Amino acid sequence: MNSLFWGRQYFWQESGAGVIDARLFKKLIFFYIREEDKFMANPLVAVADSVFPSLDPAKEALARVNAELKLAEEATPDKILAVAAEADGLLVTYGQITAEVIAGLKNCKVIGRFGIGIDNIDIPVATDAGITVTYAPVYCLDEVSDHAMALLLSLARKIPFANKRAAEGRWEMKAVTPIGRFRCKTMGLIGLGNIPQKIVGKAQAFGINVIASDPYCLDEVFNRLNVEKVELDDLLARSDYVSVHAPLTPETENMFNMDAFKKMKSSAFLVNTARGPLVEANDLAAALEAGEIAGAALDVMPVEPPEADNPLLGRDDVILTPHTGFYSEEALLDLQTTVASDVAAVLAGEAPKYPVKV
Repeated sequence: MNSLFWGRQYFWQESGAGVIDARLFKKLIFFYIREEDKFMANPLVAVADSVFPSLDPAKEALARVNAELKLAEEATPDKILAVAAEADGLLVTYGQITAEVIAGLKNCKVIGRFGIGIDNIDIPVATDAGITVTYAPVYCLDEVSDHAMALLLSLARKIPFANKRAAEGRWEMKAVTPIGRFRCKTMGLIGLGNIPQKIVGKAQAFGINVIASDPYCLDEVFNRLNVEKVELDDLLARSDYVSVHAPLTPETENMFNMDAFKKMKSSAFLVNTARGPLVEANDLAAALEAGEIAGAALDVMPVEPPEADNPLLGRDDVILTPHTGFYSEEALLDLQTTVASDVAAVLAGEAPKYPVKV
């Protein structure tokens, strides 16, 4: 017999002849809810895709709601829905959570994105469906800012090229000339969010003057960091080093095209640790070939991995790393724990720490 039956018996016994009493009625309701909760299944959290060697940290964070994790065989819409259609929550790294996928989520209350960017999730559709979306905006601030500076230092000091020449037995300085001094150079940051704010102090420690373009960042942040606020065209014209930290939107896609490169110094270096499609790869290759800029260092590409005929591959004036800027062992642990904890919070009826604001 179910708990509702026993609740009715309890109510009848407590009320004598069954006379309705508000206090006893409230007691019955609490009794019913408590007993029914015992029969509820553990929540199911689907995982669209994973780059982690183990999902144990996520499992530990979700243990407080006794969630079961189920990983999709492949990050395609049908494979994702095979595990997520009935799920209470969904975790995703790079898989595309489109309107089609969201429409197939029957019970989903929360989508947690393992990362900072959220361009692989249709946020408006998820919001309209009543689904909370969470992410991890601060898990790899040190790693990406360090990586951006490492790329810049390697590019401007021509370290990979010099290493290649030395390995070939060409122990000479002439091949790497000219190299400029960092002190008193100008770095332009496209965006002044969490990661570029970390870069500011690191660049200033080298004596680099930092300017930034960000229409959404408060003036008090610029003032606190001693960063000059400028318009984008002014930044491109003045900067010796340009570091890209803009979000990927329809407005920012391919923002670094030939028109942008022509506005930069011919001696300038470009660093992108944000999103690959912000930079038009063919235009960048053409700009380098034409001497519009001096070099580029990219941790992200429009298509990953890049196709074999990508014109940026194999160039001495280009440094490529395979989207590793976010990585450290500590960052991976923080990433899983942060996102899974927020998913657990939503499933427990609590407010997440890092919801996507719409």
